[in-house]
Amino acid sequence: MIYLTRKEHFNAAHKLYNPAWSREENEAVFGLCANENWHGHNYELYVTVKGTISPETGFVYDAKKLSQLIKTYVVSKVDHRNLNLDVEFMQGRICTTENFAMAIWDQLAPHIDGGASLHCIKLMETERIYVEYYGK
Repeated sequence: MIYLTRKEHFNAAHKLYNPAWSREENEAVFGLCANENWHGHNYELYVTVKGTISPETGFVYDAKKLSQLIKTYVVSKVDHRNLNLDVEFMQGRICTTENFAMAIWDQLAPHIDGGASLHCIKLMETERIYVEYYGK
């Protein structure tokens, strides 16, 4: 088994809040991240696929194709957007980094083909906070 990782970058705004809670409850749990005026991040996204090396190409997966899939199904939908308002695949979810990483997995997994499979989504919200998701 060999692993290939592609890194992409995008910017997006969001706020953390549970619509079933009062403003005070949201602020108590989410602090400044519940700010009514939103806040933004410079996200780093690492997408790792796994598989065996093709004897015909020497690739586990074509890195250019992986980049294009990430741009088509994720970056083009989230870059310079408000995750809470503008991103269809985030609707109905609290916009935590954890939920966002799982939603990105759902966007990409069906499109990884050619004998490879999605192994990990690593999403860095800041230099000090990131999540890794390995699927269900």
